[in-house]
Order: sequence, then C-alpha cells, then structure tokens
Amino acid sequence: RVVFHEITREAITEAFADPRDLDKDLIDAQQARRVLDRIVGYKLSPVLWGKVRRGLSAGRVQSVALRLVVDREAEINAFIPTEYWSIDADMSKRPQNGRENLFTASLHAIKKTKGRIVIPNEERSTEILNDLAGASYLVDEVRKRETKSRPAAPFITSTLQQEAYRKLRFTARRTMAVAQQLYEGISIGDEQTGLITYMRTDSTNVANQALAQASEYIKGKYGAEYAPAKPRVYTKRVRGAQEAHEAIRPTSIMRDPQSIRQHLSNEQARLYDLIWKRLVASQMNDAIFDSTSVRIGANGKSAEYEFRVNGSILKFAGFRVLYMEDRDDTPIGGDEEIGSTLPHLEKGDQVDCLKLTPQQHFTQPPPRFTEASLVKKLEEEGIGRPSTYAPTLSTLMDRDYVLKDQGRFNPTKLGTAVTGLLTQHFPDIMDIGFTARIESDLDEIAEGEKQWTPVLEKFYSPFGKAIDKAMKEAERIPRDQIDEETDEICPDCGRPMVIKSGRFGRFLSCSGFPECKVSQPLLHRVGVECPDCGSDLVQRRAGKGSKSRNKIFYGCSNYPTCTFASNARPLPQPCPECTGLLVAMGRTNCRCLNCEHKGPRPEEELVEATV
Repeated sequence: RVVFHEITREAITEAFADPRDLDKDLIDAQQARRVLDRIVGYKLSPVLWGKVRRGLSAGRVQSVALRLVVDREAEINAFIPTEYWSIDADMSKRPQNGRENLFTASLHAIKKTKGRIVIPNEERSTEILNDLAGASYLVDEVRKRETKSRPAAPFITSTLQQEAYRKLRFTARRTMAVAQQLYEGISIGDEQTGLITYMRTDSTNVANQALAQASEYIKGKYGAEYAPAKPRVYTKRVRGAQEAHEAIRPTSIMRDPQSIRQHLSNEQARLYDLIWKRLVASQMNDAIFDSTSVRIGANGKSAEYEFRVNGSILKFAGFRVLYMEDRDDTPIGGDEEIGSTLPHLEKGDQVDCLKLTPQQHFTQPPPRFTEASLVKKLEEEGIGRPSTYAPTLSTLMDRDYVLKDQGRFNPTKLGTAVTGLLTQHFPDIMDIGFTARIESDLDEIAEGEKQWTPVLEKFYSPFGKAIDKAMKEAERIPRDQIDEETDEICPDCGRPMVIKSGRFGRFLSCSGFPECKVSQPLLHRVGVECPDCGSDLVQRRAGKGSKSRNKIFYGCSNYPTCTFASNARPLPQPCPECTGLLVAMGRTNCRCLNCEHKGPRPEEELVEATV
C-alpha cells in the first residue's frame, strides 16, 4: 500500500502520507510468476539429476538464456568464412602542399552497374589495380548536411547492466549489488541517504522534480544553450514495461559525483558517476555535426570506378561534453560518429591518387555473447524481468554451463548436453517465443486482463505430461559426452585425463575413474612465461567465495610461491618498448604491465592456449 522509488526522507514521508489500496492484480501476477517458476524449476531439475548428474538446475528463464549461448556457439562452429577484398586510395587535393589536403577514399562501385562492388579474390583485386593504373580522378559529387546525435535514455535495469559492463567491466551481479548499496543509502552528514532510485525497473520515466533539477544544473554548469526548451521524454517501451516505475536516477541531481566521492567506496563512486552522468546527459541538447560525403570518379582503362569518403566535424558538443554511450565491439578509443576531416572539395575538382592499397578480408562469424549483449538479447526477446537478469547469468556460470573467456560466454560440453536434452523433451520451455508469451501472460495478469489460475492450468497440463514422458523415455547422457578431453596423462595409470564438473567447479580427473581416483586442479597453460619467476602462466577461475566468482584470470603455475596474477589475457609477444609482458585490451588492442605502452596488438598469431 505504501509505494516509494527512493529511500529519502521526503519520498518516504510522502508515501506514508498517501497510502494506496492493495492492487490485487499485481498480487496475482506476482503469485503466478512465483508458482510458475517453482513448477518449472522444481520439476525440470530432477530430470537433469536423473539423466545427467546431481547438482544441476533448469528454469524458465535460465534454460532459454543457456540455449541462446549454445545456439550462438553452433552458429560460430557452422560458419564458413568468405574471402573478399577492399581497395583504398590515399588521395590529395591539388596542389599537394600539406597534410591537410590528404585523405583516404574507398572503392565503392563500378559505374553503370548496380550495387556495391564485390571483390572476391586477389586475382580480381589485381585486375582492378591494373585497370586503374594511370587513371585520373575527378570529384563527381559533394554533399554537405547537418546531422545530429541524440543522448541515450536514462538507465533502466538492463541498460545499466549493459553499460556498467562496457564502461566499468562490472558483471550484472556486481552492478546490482553496488546499485543496491546506493539505493539503500550512504551515511552523509547526520543521516542515511539513498543516492539513487529503485534499480529494478524497465521504465524510462523521470519525475518532474528531477527534470527541473537537471535543467537547472545544466544551465548553471554548461550554459542555457545546452539545455532543451522542454524536458526530453523517452517513449521507447520495453515489452511489459511497468510505467508506474521511474528510471534509475540520482535522488538529487545537485548531489554531483565529485561532491560525495569521499563518502563512497571506489566501485560505489564509479557506478554513481555513471548513473548521474547518464541522467543529466539525457536532458541535454543534441550534438551537432557538419557531415560531408564525397564521390570521386576514376576513369580506368576498361571501366569507370567510384570511390567514396565521408567526413564529419563536431559543430556543437551538446550532451557529449558530459557522457557518451558505449556500444558492443566498439574499438577502444574509437568513435563511430566522427569520421575523418576532409579538405575543402567541390564538384569538378581534380585530385591525385598517391597510392592504391588492396587488403584481404574474411567475413566474421557472429560474436559470442558478453554479459551486456546477452542481457540486451533477453530484453529484446521479452524473456525475464529486470530482477532476473543478474541471477540468471550467475546461475549459468555457477552450474558450469558456460565459461567466460575474454569477457564472452562459451558453453561447456555440460551446458551443450543439458540444452540438447531439454530442447528434445521440452521444446516449449526452450522456445524463445513461448517463453516470451508466458511473460506477456504474466503482464496481462498484472494489468487485470487475465486471471492467474487459468494461465497456470493451461501451462501445467502439457508440461506435467512432458515431465512424466521424459523421466521414462529420455536416455541418460553418458559421462563422455559431458567430460572434456585433454592431452594430459594420468600420472598413476597412464590413462587420459578429462575435465569434469563438480560441486566446486571444473577439475581434471582420470578417465579410468572409479578404478583410478587421481584428480588435479584444472590449469590451462597459455604459452607465456611468468614475468616474475619464469614459470608458465595458466588460466584460472576465481573461487565461488570471491566477488568475481567464476571469472577467468591468469596466474603463475608456481602459486603460492609466486603470486603474479592478471585479469587480462597475456600475449606471447614482448612489449616493443621495454620487452615487458603485453596483455590484451578488448579484441584488437594491448597494453604493457611494465610500462605505459598501449596500442594495437602485434600482428603475429597468438599462441593457442593448451591444457
């Protein structure tokens, strides 16, 4: 009956002064969700105990999330790379009198043909280069326009988890734990004060008082030109969003990150800074760019070619002075919105081609899911609620269904086997569309459009029959389908060692078990020497009692004598500046642990990790 979205004196006093009637529809929806999740979890998990091994679990949301990871891995394994080539031209405006006249354009098309040019192999690339030998280059078209970039909406649960992973490398579980601390309150002055609104929400609504504070702060800090005439309203709906909630925002905009930094732990300060900047930026004006698109014609010996180049200059920073949203797979230091700066070009200008550079490429498979992209996928498909994302991802790792390598989920043989069993015998439960429809039914119960008992009855009748059938007919999955082979040999009996999953995670065990009971900790050697003692570096996983449980890190095989450890993957090539240890940064960059060197990874192939 008493509802508040922030733990502050004003919010709680106001809520108790105006209690509402009990909402039976919300109560029924919560009851239906709890019963449904228990039916699925309590009934499905024993099937896995009997057909795979004890200690496993299944659930309405977690099993579909696991299927997404397993299906993505199948896509990657089935992917066949296709070769293609590109040709870039280093050009200069006439006269060639300075670096400001230099730019690079890309071959886009052969004139009088439809679509973009496709260069399938080196032979075709060489033909085009020969055809362009001695060609003249003329500007065919220059298009100039003003473009705008809008700020991102205030955080909801899913976008907070995604952005905290991208910017701070916080797991979903860690993000929600720190957000809970900020919501419950921090001691500032003489009282405990909640710093953010409730963090389990799918609404982008913001209270009028907070909007007014944001506008006042922006005008005072940056100037009136940075604040829109009217507050920005974000209307994009998440499936089943409960619009009565608010977005995740600071309880007071005037409480900026710097002013309360001394009262917060490091991770609290970093997350609060993210939430505060996102909300304030969401109420700032657009960034404005002057964008230019240039088409350049080249008269080859047998055909006419078209090169294109785009450039943009930031004209007005707008919200970008404070905050920019990250994206999945954006290169470190990259900025997709700002192109190269171009010299002043007009139609009819002649330009000089200084160099033509062919480059071989291969199409890439879809990337494995990160925490951010998996949460985004679950949200897009309407699977789960804001409160379920973090525990779902944690459960997948706790059960050893997935491993996280370089921040991406990789299904284990156990996870793949469990998904196969459940998909075969419980196709509805594992169907993304079916799970989303169940979520829709629960939302309709909350809105008073459906009764909860008929919804459960409709679900349980076929589900109960499927459980009985699976217990009778499903074949037990052999151990060799879950155990992962290695090149290690048992020191006692000479049989191969295999990777097993147990109560405390994955470990090496003799394949001759139970006759031979040898077991060892699981160590993945990464082909790089420890910079401290020269022993092999190995891949490890944080224990379940730590804050970063199940997270992969790299340490010395000589532990505990040597305690070297790194969260980033070591690279086999030495630092070009000091010969120290290089570690990976993102997918394409690296940094040195010994000096301040940062840059692209060395081109040499990385040494493949071995067990």
